[in-house]
Amino acid sequence: MYHYDDFDAQLVRERVAQFRDQVARRLDGSLTEEEFKPLRLMNGLYLQLHAYMLRVAIPYGTLNSRQMRQLAMISERWDRGYGHFTTRQNIQFNWPRLADVPDMLDALAEVEMHAIQSSGNCIRNVTSDPFAGVAADEIEDPRITAELLRQWSTLHPEFTFLGRKFKIAVSAARQDRAAIRVHDIGLEVRRDAAGNPGYRVLVGGGQGRTPMIAKELRAFLPRADLLAYLEAVLRVYNLMGRRDNKFKARIKILVHELGIERFGEMVESEFEALDRSEEVPVAAEFARIARHFAPPDYPPAEDEPEALDRALAAHSDFADWVARNGFAHREPGYLAVTVSLKPIGGAPGDVTAEQMRVLAEAAERFSLGELRVTHEQNIVLPHVRKSDLFALWHLLRGHGLDTANRGLITDIIACPGLDYCALATARSIPVAQAISERFADPARQREIGSLSIKISGCINACGHHHVGAIGILGLDRAGVESYQITLGGDPANEASLGERTGPGFPFEQVPEVVEQIVDTYLALRMPGEGFLQTYRRVGMTPFREALYAGAA
Repeated sequence: MYHYDDFDAQLVRERVAQFRDQVARRLDGSLTEEEFKPLRLMNGLYLQLHAYMLRVAIPYGTLNSRQMRQLAMISERWDRGYGHFTTRQNIQFNWPRLADVPDMLDALAEVEMHAIQSSGNCIRNVTSDPFAGVAADEIEDPRITAELLRQWSTLHPEFTFLGRKFKIAVSAARQDRAAIRVHDIGLEVRRDAAGNPGYRVLVGGGQGRTPMIAKELRAFLPRADLLAYLEAVLRVYNLMGRRDNKFKARIKILVHELGIERFGEMVESEFEALDRSEEVPVAAEFARIARHFAPPDYPPAEDEPEALDRALAAHSDFADWVARNGFAHREPGYLAVTVSLKPIGGAPGDVTAEQMRVLAEAAERFSLGELRVTHEQNIVLPHVRKSDLFALWHLLRGHGLDTANRGLITDIIACPGLDYCALATARSIPVAQAISERFADPARQREIGSLSIKISGCINACGHHHVGAIGILGLDRAGVESYQITLGGDPANEASLGERTGPGFPFEQVPEVVEQIVDTYLALRMPGEGFLQTYRRVGMTPFREALYAGAA
C-alpha cells in the first residue's frame, strides 16, 4: 500500500495547522458559521442533526493494522467508542466536539491519514475494487491509478470549488466491483490490441435526485493521456455545469442536457487545446506509485491443507462462513475474506473500538497487516492463508464479527438516515435492523441466495437504493415516514436503476413488504436463477400485484 513521502507528510501537517487556526477563529466568534462552512467541509467536517461529524478519508479503501488501531483510539478518546464505515470506503465519527477536531486530525496524520476532500464540492475519495491486487480476473491493480488520481486531485487549484461534489471510481477486473457506472467518472482499465494499457472512460453516472447510468466517453484512452483527459472533462464541467441550481449541478445533468456526443466533442476540443508542456509524466508517476503496490512476499501455504478439511467437516458454521465470506485469491493456498459488519439486528457499517482492535489484530496475524473497506460497508482481509482460516474465524467469532452473510439478504447497505443526518427525511438504520431480524434464519438466507437490499433515508441516495435489487427510499409524507420500494437495481456490469413498485409503505410494514417480494421471487424463479435474473425475465407486474393486491 502507498506510504507518505516527505511532501505528503508536510502537506497534511500544514493542512491540520491551518484548520486548527480556522477552528479557533470559529470558536472565538471571528468566523461566522457561514464563513466557516466551506473551510470545515474541505476538511471532512459536517454539521449533522445532533453534532458535528468527521469523515476520514481511506483512499480506495486500503488501510493497515496500525491505522485501524489509531481509528479505535480516536473513537474512544474523542467520540463515543465506535465508527461508521461508509459506501465511499471511508469512516465517519458522529459525535466529535468542534474543539477536538484538530487533535483528531493530528492523530490521523501520525498514521498517514487525513480528512481532506472527504466532503465539499471537490473531487472526493477515489474508490476501487476491495479485492484489488488479489482478484484473478483483474488486468492490474486498480489502486495504482486511484492513487495517481488522489495525488493529482488533492487541493487541485482549479477543481477545489466545483459546482457540486465529484466522484471517481476505478475498476480493472472483468467483474465490476467498484460500481463505476454510477459515478461522475468511471474508469475501466483495458489494454489495446498491442497490449498497451489504457482506460475505458465512462461519464455522467450517479444516483441521488436524478439517477443515471454513465455513458461511454472514450472506448480506449492511452494511459499517458489520463490526467490531461480528465482535466479536459473537469474543465468542460466546471465551465458549463449549472451553478444556479444545486440539484442540477452534477455532471450527469450536463451530459444529459448536451448529449454524450456534444459533450464528447467539447471534451476532445479542450483536450487538444491543452498546453501539455509542463504536464506530470504519467508513465513515470505510475511506475513510482506502482512500487508501493507490488505483491507482498507471501509465506508458503498449502493449497488444500488437511487441517482445514477437518475443520470444515466438523464445524458447519465455520464451513458456511468460509463458503459465503471467502473470495478466491490469485495466490495458491490463500483466500480473501470478507468480515461482515452486518450482524443480525446491528447498524450496517458500525464497528466498535474493541472490534476495530480485533480487526487490526486479525490483519497482523492473518492478513499481512492489511485491510480493505468495501463500498458495501464491510471489511476485507485480503491475504489469508487457508490454513489460518479456522483460527481467524475463532478470533472474529468471539467479538461478533463472524456473520456469514456476504451478499445475502441481511448484508444490507444503509445510510445513517434520520438518526444522524440533517438532510434525511426518514430513518434507515431501524429499517435495516428490522429486515435483518425478519430474515435472521441462516438457512432461509441461503435458500433465498444472493440478494442486495440498499436503504436511503432521503433522495440523496447515500444508501445507493437506486442500484439495490430491492431499493428502499425513506421520505416524509406530511410528517409521516413513507418508504418507496424499487426493484431491479444493479451497480455492476449490467448496471440498471431500480423501478418503483408504486405508492410507499409505512415504516412498520416494510419488513412484511420485503417478505412478499421474496416470496414472489421464490415462487417464480427458475432453477439456478438469482433475484435479478428472475426480475428481468418476468418484469415488475407479478411483484406489483403481490404488493398491492389488497389496495382499494
